[in-house]
Amino acid sequence: MATRKEIKTDARTRLAEEKAAAKERRAELKAMTPEERSEAKAADRAAARAAQQERKAARASMNRAERREAKRRERAYKRTKHRPRRLVGWGIGTVAVVGVVVLVAPYASGIARSAALTFTDDTPAAAAAREAAVPVAEAVSDEGIVLLKNEDEVLPLSDGTVNVFSFASFNLQLGGGGSGGGASEGAPTLYEALEAQGVTCNQELYAVMEDAGAEHEVGSSNAFVQIAGALIGGDEGEPAPDYLTDDVMAQAAGFSDTAIVVVGNAGSEGSDFTADTLRLSEEQTALLDRVTASIPNVIVVVNSGNQMELGFLDEYPEITGAVWIGTPGPQGAVSLAKVLTGEVNPSGRLTDTYAYDVESAPATENLGDYSYENVGRAFLDYEEGIYVGYRYYETRYAGDAAYDQIVQFPFGYGLSYTTFDWTDAQVTVGDEVVMVDVTVTNTGDVAGKDVVEVYFAAPYTPGGIEKSAIELAGYAKTSLLEPGQTETVAVTFATRDMSSWSEDAQAYVLEKGDYDIVVGTDVSSPVFTVGTTVGAEVVYDTDDATGESLESLFDDAEGDLTYLSRDDWDGTYPTTPEGDTVASDELLALMNPELVPVTEGEAPAYGADNGLMLEDLKGLDYDDPQWEVFLDQLTLEEQIDLFSYGAYLTESVDRLGIPAITMLDSPAGLNSLFSSLDSAFYPSEIVIASTWNDALAYEVGASVAAEAAAYGIDVWYAPGMNLHRTAMGGRDFEYFSEDPLLSGKMAAGMVSGAEENGLPTTMKHFALNDQEVNARSGINVFVSEQALRELYLRPFEITVKESPVSGAMSSFINIGGVWAGGNGELLQDVLRDEWGFEGFVITDAVLGGWMDPVQAALNGNDLMLAALNPSGTASTMAQAAEEDPIGIGNALRDRVHAVLFTVLKTNQFA
Repeated sequence: MATRKEIKTDARTRLAEEKAAAKERRAELKAMTPEERSEAKAADRAAARAAQQERKAARASMNRAERREAKRRERAYKRTKHRPRRLVGWGIGTVAVVGVVVLVAPYASGIARSAALTFTDDTPAAAAAREAAVPVAEAVSDEGIVLLKNEDEVLPLSDGTVNVFSFASFNLQLGGGGSGGGASEGAPTLYEALEAQGVTCNQELYAVMEDAGAEHEVGSSNAFVQIAGALIGGDEGEPAPDYLTDDVMAQAAGFSDTAIVVVGNAGSEGSDFTADTLRLSEEQTALLDRVTASIPNVIVVVNSGNQMELGFLDEYPEITGAVWIGTPGPQGAVSLAKVLTGEVNPSGRLTDTYAYDVESAPATENLGDYSYENVGRAFLDYEEGIYVGYRYYETRYAGDAAYDQIVQFPFGYGLSYTTFDWTDAQVTVGDEVVMVDVTVTNTGDVAGKDVVEVYFAAPYTPGGIEKSAIELAGYAKTSLLEPGQTETVAVTFATRDMSSWSEDAQAYVLEKGDYDIVVGTDVSSPVFTVGTTVGAEVVYDTDDATGESLESLFDDAEGDLTYLSRDDWDGTYPTTPEGDTVASDELLALMNPELVPVTEGEAPAYGADNGLMLEDLKGLDYDDPQWEVFLDQLTLEEQIDLFSYGAYLTESVDRLGIPAITMLDSPAGLNSLFSSLDSAFYPSEIVIASTWNDALAYEVGASVAAEAAAYGIDVWYAPGMNLHRTAMGGRDFEYFSEDPLLSGKMAAGMVSGAEENGLPTTMKHFALNDQEVNARSGINVFVSEQALRELYLRPFEITVKESPVSGAMSSFINIGGVWAGGNGELLQDVLRDEWGFEGFVITDAVLGGWMDPVQAALNGNDLMLAALNPSGTASTMAQAAEEDPIGIGNALRDRVHAVLFTVLKTNQFA
């Protein structure tokens, strides 16, 4: 029998060989036409199935010892294969052992400070807040489920019996892991939810799966343990369906002609997916082969916060129904059961494009681990430019015969159990505003909600400003319409929104020419198209909210790159870095900025006795002169502590009435990283967005605010607003969409719900935190200013302008070579000056030297989330203040001003 070391070595060798073969095959496929590629992939799938059958036959001829050895090797291979969801930098001063993280000095004291947090979560008010959260979570998962396929009206279920297959059905993935996760203890199982809906599941089949090892497992509610679990591997996925013998399948076929099969996966902070992990495993394919051979009607439940490859839905005639549930929160099983039985008519719409091949997105060419030769820093090139998600697929392939072979489910897609008729579309295009009214009538037999999606198509000049062929401009969801009921919905957006950022003009430009306003059921399915003409070019060189002049600010982030252009798809298509990348001297200087002391002006006053307490400033404007009088009272040491100790709990200054405030994650509900908290759990943001219902996003924010007030929590680290740049982003579940407008509208809804009910929020991660690999080691991201402004900054801009947001969390990312948390162009010029943001900025967890507190203070980052070593941060600032008393002194004063302005918004001053 082979040793464990030999088995691991064999697994690594096998994986290396497979990766090399896969890379070679991808190159072959890339050189093919779309039609050739589709045929080749079908042949690959057939070959994979044949190989699987060969392996199965080989196992059948083995004796018991040989089978055990084969299983050991297969388990080792799987663990090795799935480990590309790699360790990414939570290891500063840590040792990870079986999911438990032990911190070594000096970091233990920093963690102990956060771990000592306590909450009033055991009071009647707290219990009432949690109870009130349940219907909110359920309303979101009810409307967030997307019906993908419903042939022969297999859904809703026509009778009360069903076979439920897959180990995954025992444990739906209700949320992701890490700071964006939540506690799933006590959530109803799928079997319990179906039973509550009057559906009888095949108990003999259930017992067979249970005997084979399927069991209901409660996931950890601690975010840090979730992250550690993701980093070291863990979930081995669906096993080979050897337990489904001929007798078992015969019994199942006799019990019901309908089966439910759950497939999916769960993302986590700290790790990304590979393309393979978003495809069916051999075991999942074998399960579908087995089930479809005996059951004529199979319903697939897609339980994933990331875009999986779903081409298999087309390959089995027996798969007549499919629903996407994402990671739907604690009531996800209940909502799924209600949708399957028809109590709820699905009204969700996809927030991403589902391509047959997840690697067909150009951004995947630059996804992963690329490092410089001459410095310990990684980099990432956004060479795809603006062509992310549907902006790529609809621009390159719409109207092309290849489109249907490339895109399976377009952005905004979703089916219903009823039908809707749209009439009387009225489109008015003015100089300032575009107004669209559509009358929606339920022409079917059951009540339902519909979504009206409005897009625009702008003229494109080859070689000119890059433009997507179509862009989302707005949307509206109807109320619940009974059969025959009619409702007119209105969608309004600024005419300026149809402009594009021009690198030459350093402004947004609405080019002259013909535009289309497209009203559709998804991005690829127009119902009405109305043309309009812009007679003369319009240049928007000032911000629409503040009037601040616009200019290009991120030249250093452009890099020496060729960005994808629709004028030459093949010639400008992104290429994967091949090594030997050297950081220039100019880039090295940006990465390691030096403190240049200020020699003009005066250092601020300290320790004045002006008789003001913080509460005396409540209700005053940010720039009221009384703030200067109050800030004069603080000592330098107090300001350094208020700036440095920003991890979950700030410092207090009792003599001035400044309380410590408590701040917690996550977008799926309040989540304490290091201490115990009994709190509610909500659907992931991708499910919130798939409702296309801003009002529900508001209700989530309001519900969390009620909990925070009950528990004694002052600030919420949410919402997450980065984009689904690729399907492989480990935190895609935690972010809304591939589209910046939908992301911004949903975020503004959540923020408004929270802030208008007393809970300040921090929109995050500002900006470009679109992958997890290397994010925590200071990765340099290079991106065009057009893509940065139109895509990655846009959700934050919408949230600042459409909600009373109090805070932002800067990201780990270096924009070009400049850390986001120390980037004056980002935090001062854009966020505050252009957009008019008045609030505070906090860093993400301080994990490395590139997150320089000195640069943070000088460039607009107000708090350091230094959970590991806040005293070290304070020492650094004290030394910097000694070297530069004028510059650092005034910077700290500005930082503390922003923080205290927000402290006054918390419930402590209600």
